[in-house]
Amino acid sequence: MSYDALNELLSTRHSCRAFRSEPVPRDVIKQILTAAQRVPSWCNAQPWQVVVTSGAETDNFRTALQNEVTSGAPKPDLPFPSTYAGVYQDRRRTCGWALYEAVGVEKGDRAGSAQQMMQNFALFGAPHCAILHSPADLGPYGAMDTGGYVTAFTLAAQALGVATIPQAAVASYGPFLHRYFAIPEDRLILCAVSFGYSETDHPANGFRTDRADLDDAVTWRG
Repeated sequence: MSYDALNELLSTRHSCRAFRSEPVPRDVIKQILTAAQRVPSWCNAQPWQVVVTSGAETDNFRTALQNEVTSGAPKPDLPFPSTYAGVYQDRRRTCGWALYEAVGVEKGDRAGSAQQMMQNFALFGAPHCAILHSPADLGPYGAMDTGGYVTAFTLAAQALGVATIPQAAVASYGPFLHRYFAIPEDRLILCAVSFGYSETDHPANGFRTDRADLDDAVTWRG
């Protein structure tokens, strides 16, 4: 692949927040997973494991997850950030308000923002969801390796015309996910990736986030 082709994938990929119900063919899903499997990992440990739902299994999971959210409390396997401060808080707020503006939620509309937040647990209507987990013994480095897998998954999907959204929110209900998918307790549930074909005309898909300038992220020496 040329640099230009890769850069085009990176530039056009976005987190999809409204999907069509049309399923992705199994052979296309296998292509995405095969590509993601090629990412590097420390000592080639390849710590990621993935549960992929389709059809009625996705709908059943979506319903069970929403029921859990209304009755249970978040308890992620991997601790969430203790705080967002400075530029990280600024970027988070900018992204959030851009989404709310796109879907018509005004500042101060707590009911509207809560309703939009709950779309996370409806998987934004996606026909498929991938739950990613890694060995607890590998700790942050297993999680870091799996993060590379998520990146490759989303780019491979983009190359095949499939939209994605990585979701930490789903992983916030760790005990439920362990029970529902029979994931052993010695695995850390890290995130979900909901995926399918984009509902391109939906207002939630009508905004894009920006990226920091190179000099904001890179320190040159020599």
